[in-house]
Amino acid sequence: MAIEIVPLTERDIPGTVECIQQAFAEDPYFLWVFDPSKFNKQRNSDSLTARCLWGINNALFYVAKETSSDTTATTEGEGSSNPASSSSSSSAAQQQVLGVSCWLPPHPASVPETWYSWFQSWLLSFRQLLTNIRYLGHGGLNTRRYWIWKYRQQEAQEAIWNDPRGYYFCNIVAVRPDAQGKGIGRKLFEVVTDQADKEGVKCYLESSKMVPNVEIYRKMGFEVMRAMDCVDGEDSCKLFCMIRDPKQKL
Repeated sequence: MAIEIVPLTERDIPGTVECIQQAFAEDPYFLWVFDPSKFNKQRNSDSLTARCLWGINNALFYVAKETSSDTTATTEGEGSSNPASSSSSSSAAQQQVLGVSCWLPPHPASVPETWYSWFQSWLLSFRQLLTNIRYLGHGGLNTRRYWIWKYRQQEAQEAIWNDPRGYYFCNIVAVRPDAQGKGIGRKLFEVVTDQADKEGVKCYLESSKMVPNVEIYRKMGFEVMRAMDCVDGEDSCKLFCMIRDPKQKL
């Protein structure tokens, strides 16, 4: 069995949403920004689906799947000329999504936003608005805390982002709990960090788990540049802002 990293497609979205929900169920930031007594899983699924649809065209959105030589042999074998056999092979090749990563590409500060990018952002906002209307609310999302985080994030990035070429921003990385420990997370990182190394561009991420995530990311070249404290009354959430400098391949 082997793990392959491939770009997200629309038919991968249900598995991608499930993977994200499972991976972030106990995440400190998720528990801080959502009210568990009001959380609506289906509404959250629809919101994530809208984000995935946006990500297919506007982000570096990848999924990790498990493949086998048996699947490849079946697909490429003599039976592949039979329409029914081809359909069966296609279904077999549609493997479960084990991991997900979404990266925002670097955007130089001196380059204005394109009309296409503006339209895509508007389209995402419109889809999210329709979701809010359909479910009569945000499904447990504490919007005050969300905007506290966005303000603190902007403050942190203004303080530590000093490269005019921009940064590859790891917006999401998630691995199903039952698939962890197989190197899937590293593969989801390397598909972009290898590209960043070739281009000489830095990478950025935020983690709400000091243990074990920060040490894992350090092993992949990231370093903590700033601790971001999001405080709402007596409740708070700390996120660690990490940057990775490009590595020169030997």
